[in-house]
Amino acid sequence: MREYIYSLEEISEVITDLPELFEQEPAIVTVTRHGKPVMTILSTNFYKEVIEPLDSVLETIEVLQDEELMASIRRGMKDIEEGRVRSWEEVKRELGWE
Repeated sequence: MREYIYSLEEISEVITDLPELFEQEPAIVTVTRHGKPVMTILSTNFYKEVIEPLDSVLETIEVLQDEELMASIRRGMKDIEEGRVRSWEEVKRELGWE
C-alpha cells in the first residue's frame, strides 16, 4: 500500500483528487503540521475492510484483560454447564415484567 504525505498547506490543493487516487490504488494519506503527522486519510473501503474489524479484536482483547469480567464469564459458563439456569420467561415473571 502506498503512502502519500502532504503538509496542511499542500492537502488543500490535492484533497479533491483523493477519491480518484483511492479508486486507482489502495493508499494512505498522511497530513503533517510542522513536519509531524497530525492525521491520516483512508478510503472508506480500506476503513471498512481493515480498520473496523480491528475494533472488534481490540474490544475482545480488552475483555480478555479484565480479570473480574473474565471470572464472571467463567462462573456463568460453569452455571450453565451445571444446570443452574432459569429461562428468560421465568426471570421476566419473577421480575413482574409480564
